[in-house]
Amino acid sequence: MWYMRTLHVSIDVPQNRGEVYDYLDVLANHVQFTDHMMRNWHLSGPPRGVGPKATVDVVLGGRTEPIEIEVIETEAPVRNVERNIGAAGKRVATGTYRLEELSDGQTRINFDYVWQQMPLGERLAGPLVRRAMQPALETAMQRLAEQLAIHG
Repeated sequence: MWYMRTLHVSIDVPQNRGEVYDYLDVLANHVQFTDHMMRNWHLSGPPRGVGPKATVDVVLGGRTEPIEIEVIETEAPVRNVERNIGAAGKRVATGTYRLEELSDGQTRINFDYVWQQMPLGERLAGPLVRRAMQPALETAMQRLAEQLAIHG
């Protein structure tokens, strides 16, 4: 369906894939590069791997809404998948970080955001939702690269 197309962003960073994975695997680290669009993080569960959870307020497009995030799948050092639930359970999406090792030792971080379900109003406003989210995700990737440089 047209409104559920994947949003994709990526960035190349000088850190190796293992370092990038180790940083992304800790859900608490995501606060530092997403706090321009996600605020009031409340973390629970284990710090890394499958099972970390967070409740956050998403601030996007002039709206603030609570969502729940849970890490549902990991494959070191390749992939990390988070499920996001919002709109009182009416919106379900996944965010997947895929780490690609480049020939020069750098890493390409790919992030795909895919909706499994959306409330009717958001489906109708799909292009507007995507237009608001794309630059926010691109900013998150830039900020992630900055955080990796600081912590690496």
